[in-house]
Amino acid sequence: MRSFWLLPLLSLPSALSNSATEQIVFSNGYHPIDQSVVKNVVDQFLSDAKKAILKGKKNMQNWIHDGREYIKQNDLLYELVSHPAFGSHQLRLTEPTLCDPSVKQYSGYLDTQEDKHLFFWFFESRNSPKDAPLIMWLNGGPGCSSSTGLLFELGPCRISDEGRNTTVNPHSWNTHANIIFLDQPVEVGYSYSSSGNSVDTSPVAGKDVYAFLELFFVRFPEYSSLPFHIAAESYGGTYAPNIANVIYKQNKELSLATSGSSQLKIINLASVVLANGLTNPYVQMGSIADWACEGPYAVYDDPSGPQCEALRTKIPTCQRLINSCYSFNSRLTCVPALLYCNSQLFGPLMQLGLNPYDVRRKCDRAKDGELCYREMDHVATWMNDGKNKAFSRQGDGAHNSALLLPDLINDGVRLLVYAGNADMMCNFIGNERWVEQLDTKFYDEFVAAQSIPWITIEGGVLAGTVRSAGRGGFGAGNVTFVTVHEAGHMVPYDQPEAALDLITRWILDSPLSLD
Repeated sequence: MRSFWLLPLLSLPSALSNSATEQIVFSNGYHPIDQSVVKNVVDQFLSDAKKAILKGKKNMQNWIHDGREYIKQNDLLYELVSHPAFGSHQLRLTEPTLCDPSVKQYSGYLDTQEDKHLFFWFFESRNSPKDAPLIMWLNGGPGCSSSTGLLFELGPCRISDEGRNTTVNPHSWNTHANIIFLDQPVEVGYSYSSSGNSVDTSPVAGKDVYAFLELFFVRFPEYSSLPFHIAAESYGGTYAPNIANVIYKQNKELSLATSGSSQLKIINLASVVLANGLTNPYVQMGSIADWACEGPYAVYDDPSGPQCEALRTKIPTCQRLINSCYSFNSRLTCVPALLYCNSQLFGPLMQLGLNPYDVRRKCDRAKDGELCYREMDHVATWMNDGKNKAFSRQGDGAHNSALLLPDLINDGVRLLVYAGNADMMCNFIGNERWVEQLDTKFYDEFVAAQSIPWITIEGGVLAGTVRSAGRGGFGAGNVTFVTVHEAGHMVPYDQPEAALDLITRWILDSPLSLD
């Protein structure tokens, strides 16, 4: 399996040089799908009713059945959903029963006129789906399939038997939430472009996601009024603020429109959830030496030793370059920032023989795979893989996406940032620092807030600490940061029970601490 995971920083030098030896980062991309294989799989979950609808239909034939439009494509049955406001977008969906047949599911594609096709998979909540909030989950990369979250972290099933089967995940996030897993941008996971069209910046990607959501709500209006939460991991810390910003601005425009003049939905954006994310690189890069030398899982023994001093001397130059990216917002300033910070700060750390996403683990890539997780090779049995470096070539990951959040927060959209304390790539120290610097009306309260214990309700386990501002102590907070103990980059994988406790209390706006 070839994958590029988590951050653009580590893949950038090879992306620009086309070197034969690449630094691997976590992000599943796209290879052409064998449609005969897909057909065999789909045939297994097509109901007799759907097979009856398909019978006698020619490939690429469109027709209307019970007021809905359908198409037969590659011997598969898809329903088509469109809207006049999105003339260049169309939703194409089917109804699988794989993974968790006990709940209602929909999967398919957002098709665009530019030949971009974004894959999604939706699962209803296991409990009270009509009232349960709606979560959209995004993995990072850029280029990591959200099927990683589905099959490896927080979805209703997990890969088993080395990729030949799945087992039910009792700690799935759809226990109390409806959830969408979306492969974006194009060429990630099952998302594809036959003509090679791609997206290379987060703001552009955000517009496609907004179109997807509006078309999804056109087809499923029963979910449109539910509280909507964007949850994103790793490079999703850059994606999610951009997507939330697009939704927020479109909501404002719709609210000002003449009553009844638009059939689009005002999306009930309740919160943004960022998981071990890359959001404010200036602050987060500045924390690397503190985490590596003095954190709970310090990788160097002597905080005053030569390795730590060498890291600290490189941080000012890294931050100066990132600040130039912030000031000029140009590929010419942002790409050099990523190149320098990656090679000078992350470069030495990647030579330690540790899993950079969970330094409690050793990593022998010859045995553990390129990603230091053997299980990821099992996910590859289900998913296609490839690469997506366009974002890196634009320096997208050096931008300050945190700047997009204050207006939303001040207008009632809540923010949860959580991080496992064993993750080296997007460490918890840097994440807490950028949250502390957010210029919102909750700034003074958050700065004054102390971290207090977070204990899970079901297990009574001390899972970490929580620091929060807003809600007057009667909710989960308007701005909240959670440190998750004994967890790496993928908290739902390392601490599934705690992760479910956290997301459930957050979406229900229940206090995360009993103090």
